[in-house]
Amino acid sequence: MDQSVMAYLKARPDLLRTVRKQPIWYRYLSRNPSNIQELEKVAKQFYGKNFTGRVEKLNENVQMITMLVQLIELMNE
Repeated sequence: MDQSVMAYLKARPDLLRTVRKQPIWYRYLSRNPSNIQELEKVAKQFYGKNFTGRVEKLNENVQMITMLVQLIELMNE
């Protein structure tokens, strides 16, 4: 793998973890170092940092708060 790509991955631990969890990216980046932008997209999706991941996380938090409020209401009755 190109030294500049390795230096970039070392500077971005989230991308390095993605490459380690999905080893096919070693091959992709070795053959074409410009695939680093595609790796960034995949990493955002993998860690839920894209728009849909954030919406899902927000939805889960709202559901949790709703359940807690319902539980408090039941305890007060």
